[in-house]
Amino acid sequence: MNRSEGTVVKMPRWVPLLGGVLGSTTCGLLLYAWSVFIKPLNAEFGWSRADISLAFSICALVFGITTFFAGKASDKYGPRIVVIIGSVILGIGFVLSGFISSKGGLYATYGLIAGLGGGMVYLPPIATAPKWWPDRKALATGFAVVGLGLGSFIMAPLATYIITAPGMGWRYVFIYVGVAMGVMGLVSAWCLSVPPAGWKPAGWNPPAPSPAKPVSTAGDYTFRDAIRTSQFWLLYVAYFCGCFAGLMVIGHIAGHGIESGLKPMEAAYAVSTLAIFNAVTRILIGVVADKAGTRFSFLAVFILQVVAMALLYPAGSSMVFLSIIAALIGWNYGAMFTLFPATCLQYYGPTAQGANYGLLFTAFGLAGFFGPYVGGMLKDVTGTYYAPFLVGAVVVAVSVVITAVLKPPAAR
Repeated sequence: MNRSEGTVVKMPRWVPLLGGVLGSTTCGLLLYAWSVFIKPLNAEFGWSRADISLAFSICALVFGITTFFAGKASDKYGPRIVVIIGSVILGIGFVLSGFISSKGGLYATYGLIAGLGGGMVYLPPIATAPKWWPDRKALATGFAVVGLGLGSFIMAPLATYIITAPGMGWRYVFIYVGVAMGVMGLVSAWCLSVPPAGWKPAGWNPPAPSPAKPVSTAGDYTFRDAIRTSQFWLLYVAYFCGCFAGLMVIGHIAGHGIESGLKPMEAAYAVSTLAIFNAVTRILIGVVADKAGTRFSFLAVFILQVVAMALLYPAGSSMVFLSIIAALIGWNYGAMFTLFPATCLQYYGPTAQGANYGLLFTAFGLAGFFGPYVGGMLKDVTGTYYAPFLVGAVVVAVSVVITAVLKPPAAR
């Protein structure tokens, strides 16, 4: 049992799942609707899209790196206190963004402060909730991360309404939503507690390993031992490659559709479709992984993503075709955020899951910084989105190779 928790809170084991949903939804509000701010910020300050997008890149990078330290702190001090502190920092940073008057101010408040708080809110529930569900680890992980997709549903229409409402504007989005995010994070923290060592649901026993669902017999790894295995770093590279392509598409799919001849609203359908499937897959892929195994699920997801990336450029001129490809990309992208933490827990055990997955998730931060940037750079150099999407397909192919050969670490 975690020392800082004192005694285990007596609550139904679905409560930590609720904490995961609330925490990840808070982070979805932070990250996945940034595009709604580009036009009003450009109109008021005259900043370029690249300047405004840099705030998101900084936020994603800080968010991803912070998860490592948040995970280690969660393992040592308990998830609740980490999420409480993160919620306060996140709320303050987001609210302060409503008062900025310079790019530096935006980068500091949204990129650094809110990104720091978001990373502290996001990781502990993901590391904690599945510990209460050893019989449904992947499904529990899916519930804990589904809010990243839900947040984009909530934020995009909410922010648009506030921005266009008479007497309001983009500053009020930061202020009102920042307060709401802080409150949601605090409620998430209340839902979190750590089960005692060796806890398992009544009547459930761990299944025996099978070829379809290989299980590590290495026991419970410490963080130091986990990062000494080659499997950990292969997972890291696969995670980076998958996020690189997904975040590139999220940042550019609407622009690709408009440039290919679609009306802005038609291109927006692709964005909405991607968001819907990004959210739904996080739960459904957990059901698949619990039955068929994470290795099979990884291979299916990454192979489909290579195909989808290759078809994305020619799909741009058709609203229906583009939306279908966007749905496929959203499904595959969202699935990673269930499969990677579930695999990390499967390979290395629960004791250091916070630190282990925290470090693994920094791959998202690096991909969040480089993916959209490389996509934009290649678009500027070549004049079309053909090269960026082709590069994205090749990068995801690396993930296919890694997951095809990856096996659990050997018994110690």
